[in-house]
Amino acid sequence: MYFSENKEVVKSVVVILSLFVMGKTFPQDDKYASERNSMVRTQIISRGISDRSIVESMKKVPRHLFVPPEYVKDAYSDFPVPIGYGQTISQPYVVAFMTESVRPTKKKKALEIGTGSGYQAAVLAGIVDSVYTVEIVPGLARESAARLKKLGYNNVIVREGDGYNGWVEHAPYDIIIVTAAPEKVPGPLIEQLAENGRLIIPVGSQSGVQELKLLIKRNGKIQTSTLLPVKFVPFRRR
Repeated sequence: MYFSENKEVVKSVVVILSLFVMGKTFPQDDKYASERNSMVRTQIISRGISDRSIVESMKKVPRHLFVPPEYVKDAYSDFPVPIGYGQTISQPYVVAFMTESVRPTKKKKALEIGTGSGYQAAVLAGIVDSVYTVEIVPGLARESAARLKKLGYNNVIVREGDGYNGWVEHAPYDIIIVTAAPEKVPGPLIEQLAENGRLIIPVGSQSGVQELKLLIKRNGKIQTSTLLPVKFVPFRRR
């Protein structure tokens, strides 16, 4: 399902698929299975990602379907890939690291700011109960909503809009993942974080050092830790 900034439902498509994402494979996707398994083995597990649910989800999500055709050859490579509109799909390890840092489980509800091509949302969707994701670029929001629906990720809802304000209608969230870098953490996202919830976000300017930060809400107070230096696209506002 896809929502515009004014909260109206723009598009809802029910697709009966012979292909399933959760727990099954894509028959026409077999030729990429070895690349995907190699990516998980050499880029994810070898670097210390041990959460079995994340490993299995990343083995199943067809990453090559989340990049433009001209970049399919790079889909499983160890670097970010352009997806148009000046945006990128994050390096696989960064996706895995951010996902493991927020400790996803079946009953949790997640908010993602910066849908991009929908890959991070798809990885989360294979683990958590529901994913709400906000994308400021209209073209990306429409394309990602259609892609996720076509691939059977029916627990992901995409909204076009300014992610600074989160998505208050569905708050609070157990997990918040931000995939673009603001110079400081948006206050509304902290407010929408559930008790014991985890928020992961890159923070810093484009010209300086960015740091990946993890915020945890305990007893209504925020505990912040810095995880590692990163380089993300800038956080866009309207």
